[in-house]
Amino acid sequence: MLPALESTGFSLRKIVSCFPQDISLAFAYGSGVFRQSGTSPEQRQSNMVDFVFAVDNPVAWHAMNMRQNGSHYSFLKYFGPRKISGIQNKYGAGVYYNTLVPCGGKIIKYGVISTETLIEDLLHWTSLYIAGRLHKPVKFLMQGESERLQTALSNNLKSAVTAAFFMLPESFSEEDLYLQVAGLSYFGDFRMVIGEDKSKVLNIVKPNMLQFQKLYSSILHECPDVIYKQHQGKLEIDKSPEGQLTKLMSLPKTLQQHVTALMESPGKNRDVEEILLQVAQDPDCGLAIRHGVYKIVKSSSLSQSAKGVLTAGFRKTVSYSWKKLYKMCKGYQRKKFQSFSV
Repeated sequence: MLPALESTGFSLRKIVSCFPQDISLAFAYGSGVFRQSGTSPEQRQSNMVDFVFAVDNPVAWHAMNMRQNGSHYSFLKYFGPRKISGIQNKYGAGVYYNTLVPCGGKIIKYGVISTETLIEDLLHWTSLYIAGRLHKPVKFLMQGESERLQTALSNNLKSAVTAAFFMLPESFSEEDLYLQVAGLSYFGDFRMVIGEDKSKVLNIVKPNMLQFQKLYSSILHECPDVIYKQHQGKLEIDKSPEGQLTKLMSLPKTLQQHVTALMESPGKNRDVEEILLQVAQDPDCGLAIRHGVYKIVKSSSLSQSAKGVLTAGFRKTVSYSWKKLYKMCKGYQRKKFQSFSV
């Protein structure tokens, strides 16, 4: 488990205890749990805390939660747990969020996702919505013994490193790598245009380098085409066409599909490996990878946000959006002040 802010572990687990316990994975993330640049300790304490709960049976879990915590839901609760679960699974990224919920002395937001949908996202990057959040340090609070889920969590981190390698030169710093990794899930996210602090990725990585190292150092040491100089914080990677092809073949399925669709000529029907071999020989193949990630994130972020209007209700949606815009403006003002100070 990764270290979060001091003394948060117990309080976060106490919040999780307020929910039905049939959970295969629970974690907390975001500025309410991990330090971010530009956020004071006082602000951090008052920030909304974000949770994700993976559950094996969403219908049963929502039924129990609606009995336990019915006030958390919007008007959709009147349609019952089966409808709630249907909206969760069929639209957006397969996550159902309840937001601006008072719980355990905090204001929280929690997303519910089926374990199977989570595993698919981790392995294949079907939406990169929760998989992308798990590219960054999170605080694990409950974790079952599912080997499939454990393997998927590990593979997701390896995929993030592999995708980031394409967007970096032959030699680079460890911080450069983590900036690329942390930024993957923001490519194509319309909220980065309006609603999020433009310095968000840098604010996440800078104060949490140690947590990123704990998350990725073993993967970097085991990677056969990487020279990892940990004490210097430097890396070198194999950029030969053979090395690039090996990395391309190990990328998640959905990303491969978007890359091959971009590179395939009309009227041709080549197999995936043939197209990826062409991509591997292109010095600018990182642009194709970036485009593929962009397509995944853009689709899921738009549809999930549209679903959020229903799951949160109009009043909470306006309140939540206003807070995001306020943070974006504060980030812009901070950046402007720093540029004047230089």
